[in-house]
This record gives sequence, structure tokens and C-alpha cells, in this order.
Amino acid sequence: MTTRTPDTGHDTDTAPPTVRFTGAVRAFGDVRAVDGLDLEIAAGETVALLGRNGAGKSTAISLLLGLDEPDAGRVELFGGQPQTAVRAGRVGAMLQEGRAVPRVTVAELVGFVAGRYPAPMDVKEALRLAGIEKLAGRRVDKLSGGQTQRVRFAVALAGNPELIVLDEPTAALDVEARHAFWTSMRAYARRGHTVLFSTHYLEEADTNADRIVVIDHGRVVADGSGAELRRAGGGSSVSFDLAGRGTEGLAALPGVLSVEVRGDRARLRSDDPDATVMALAALDAVRNLEVRAASLDDAFMALTATPEDLNLLERV
Repeated sequence: MTTRTPDTGHDTDTAPPTVRFTGAVRAFGDVRAVDGLDLEIAAGETVALLGRNGAGKSTAISLLLGLDEPDAGRVELFGGQPQTAVRAGRVGAMLQEGRAVPRVTVAELVGFVAGRYPAPMDVKEALRLAGIEKLAGRRVDKLSGGQTQRVRFAVALAGNPELIVLDEPTAALDVEARHAFWTSMRAYARRGHTVLFSTHYLEEADTNADRIVVIDHGRVVADGSGAELRRAGGGSSVSFDLAGRGTEGLAALPGVLSVEVRGDRARLRSDDPDATVMALAALDAVRNLEVRAASLDDAFMALTATPEDLNLLERV
């Protein structure tokens, strides 16, 4: 897969990437949460970070923000130390942890945070970008979950950062709140800023990111657009009713990468669905046939599947 550098007006031949991991390693005991991570993000890109629980996403974000140090390798922001970029106000972050501050209004909170930065964003502009102008006079500890999350987004914007890092920003939000949040985020990104977000909602990554980076066991296993990941993840799905026939030989059919059986229906992941269907027809096994392109969910599962996962699928 290839990645793209967007036209943001920056001289990408001379300017360092906004984000650079070079062979980064971070271990906790015998567990390597980040294991030789290599990743670059150019100025102006919106990049989604995907991975199963424990894949290393949150640890990578901690290294990126200077909250932790790598045991080996390098992590750089704008060509320098992460802590330097954070202190200069070039980075804003919205992490999973955090509680509402009691007895202060939204405007007071965002204004206080903005005052800690050398060249902050105007408070009214931060509230507007986050879509919470009407909440300016409300107490932060009296807001709904969705409203609080958007306040946290405004706080992350308060320093007028060039890069914003969002760790599971829409976790536990309802559909309406998620939609409102991404509308706000896209408005920020359209200004040419760089966005890196992690999420478990694959449709969010597909809709809102220029690139999707999949991490597994602390390393990048895929990097590209949603369409590129779908192609890399195994082409198409061929499903049909078994109608009492066994599953013997299905895994050996042309193009078949994996077999999943649920009840009386088989689902074959194939990188050559035409050849797979022709082989099924020759076996007189075409009953209620369905062929469809792989979804991003399919691709994600294929890209992060272990041999044990594939064996389990065949036994379902």
C-alpha cells in the first residue's frame, strides 16, 4: 500500500514530518507494548490509528505526547523532542482519562487552559469549532456525556495546536453526539492542521481519515486508505448454504484464504472470488450464493488475525 502526502502548502522536501516513530520500543516487563514501531505522518494529514485492545495504540500515543519514554528507538514531533513541541503549544490532546472540573463554566475552563499557551486560540473560536458556543455559560460538571466530550475537544484546541491527538474521542457517545463531534473535528482539519485519532469504530476511520494505520503487537501491519486496506485484507466474501454437505475441501478451493461456518452457512474469504465461485459450481455447492467486497471490518480482522483465530473460524 502507498500513503499520500496532502498538498498543505508546506515544503515537504525540507520540513520534517509532523510525527515520526523510528524503531520505537516500549516494554512493560516481558510485554512489548510497542515493538519496533515505524510511522511517519505529514503536516495536514488526518490519520486513524486502529488496533485490537492491547495492540499498543495507547502506549504509542503516550510516547508521542512525551508522557512516556521509549526504551529504544526514537519518537519525534516536528523533528524534535515531543516535550518541546508540547511546551510550545504545537500539540493538543484529548485523552480517555479525565473528569469534569466542578463549579466552573465552559468558557472559564477553556479560557484558563488557553492562558497557559504562548499563542492560544481565541476562546470564542475554540468554542465555535467545537460546536459548543451555546454552552459557554454552563457549568462543566452539569453537562451531558456528549457535551462534556466536546468541551474536552475545545480544551484540546485552546492552545491553537498544529497537531491534535485524540485517543478514542467518541467512546461511549451516542450516534448523534458522535456525528456532532466529527463535524467539529473536520472543521479543524480543513484548516490544514494534522489530526491523529485512535478509535474502535471502523466506520469512523473510513469516513474521517485520509490514512488508516493498523497496529498489532506494537507494530504497523497495514497503512493506507480504507479502500487499500480492504484490498489488502482479503478481497471478497463468498457465502452459501451448505445444505447438509460437509466442509471438507473448502479451504483448498482456488482463492480461498479462510473458512467460517455458522450453522448451515459457509463464508469463504477469497482473493479470487470468480475462481472460488467456479469451483463451488463444479462441486454443485452453489445455494443462496452471495458475493460481496470485503468490508473494513473484514479487512481489519484479516490483517490482525493470528493462526489461532483462523483455526477458530474454521471450527465455528
